[in-house]
Amino acid sequence: MKNSIAESVTSTIKDLNKSGLVDDITMKNIEKLCLPEVREYSPEQIVSIRKKLKLSQSALASVFNISPSTVQKWEGGSKKPTGASRKLLDVVDRKGIEALI
Repeated sequence: MKNSIAESVTSTIKDLNKSGLVDDITMKNIEKLCLPEVREYSPEQIVSIRKKLKLSQSALASVFNISPSTVQKWEGGSKKPTGASRKLLDVVDRKGIEALI
C-alpha cells in the first residue's frame, strides 16, 4: 500500500509540475521522499543475489568497490552490509547488475 500511495503522490506532483503549479525543486524533493525503503539482507539472500547475478564473491566485491573478505563476512553472517553497500545491494536486487555498470 505504501508504494501505491507514493506512486499516486509522485504522479500527482508530476502532473502539477507539468502544468506549472509545482516548481522543479519541489518536484525533486517529492521524488526523494518517495524513494523505496532500503531493506536488510540475510546472508542467504546475499548468496542468492550473487548467484542470480552469476558473480563470484571477488567479482561482487569489485563491483561494490569493497574487499572480497567483506562479501565473505556478509555471506557468513559475521557482518551486515551498511550504508552505500546496502543501497547497492538493494539496487542490484531490484534492477540487476546493469544498473551499476
